[in-house]
Amino acid sequence: MPRENYPSDLTDGQWQIIRFLIPPPAKRGRPPLDRREVINAILYVNRTGCAWRALPHDFPCPSGKRV
Repeated sequence: MPRENYPSDLTDGQWQIIRFLIPPPAKRGRPPLDRREVINAILYVNRTGCAWRALPHDFPCPSGKRV
């Protein structure tokens, strides 16, 4: 089930502009995260001022696990 959008989320047009600036996932290591969702999480933290650990659970966790 897709998550509900936040006001800080990228629009499809914004994503089309910046998606080429983000490096592709590594071939080895952790399983890749959805790059757009990571950018949305960064924008959410920037807009709301919440702590990274206080992100809503529908955003990806960069460490791969929630504390």
